[in-house]
Amino acid sequence: MPRITCSVNNCHYWSSGNVCDASQILITSDAMSHSQPQNVDAPMAGSISATPVKSSAETCCKTFVAKGSAEKNADGITRK
Repeated sequence: MPRITCSVNNCHYWSSGNVCDASQILITSDAMSHSQPQNVDAPMAGSISATPVKSSAETCCKTFVAKGSAEKNADGITRK
């Protein structure tokens, strides 16, 4: 997997150096994110329609899980 960087340091998958250590990530449009339940995440990526945007400001990472959250195992994503 390519190196993914992220500055959201209160995410379960955040690692020092602003590295995302999630085994999978889902980045989608803000519009799709707002219209879908919170549990839509990387394992569902293959079933989500394309979500084109005009700029990076219209995108959203759906892999976020707060550090210490009991939901960190809810979707099967793991830390590398």
